[in-house]
Amino acid sequence: VQLQASGGGLVQAGGSLRLSCAASGRTFSNYVMGWFRQAPGKEREFLAAVNWSSGNTDYADSLKGRFTISRDNAKNTVSLQMNSLKPEDTAFYYCAAALSDSYYYIPRALARYDYWGQGTLVTVSS
Repeated sequence: VQLQASGGGLVQAGGSLRLSCAASGRTFSNYVMGWFRQAPGKEREFLAAVNWSSGNTDYADSLKGRFTISRDNAKNTVSLQMNSLKPEDTAFYYCAAALSDSYYYIPRALARYDYWGQGTLVTVSS
């Protein structure tokens, strides 16, 4: 299983970025795909996830509707649309995959995720 994250970069506060995660190596219909981030000196934190089979989503409460996760079945990609970015959103962003046998299972814990992509850096300037 390979996960390739892309789309990071430098953006001004208030701007938007769209991250993508290309998944390959197997069929992901039995997986939950998640996005996490890790800022310097901080722990990696859950942002959002989508159950590939059902399309059900879950978001960290702290995002307050600024981020939207989506999946493209045809392209085997998962995206994270980030709006109204703030300097505190600066971090490495990671996509991850968790095996799931339920439409309703959407884990937030890092330990539940089996595969991780490399990080993509998002820098938000003030």
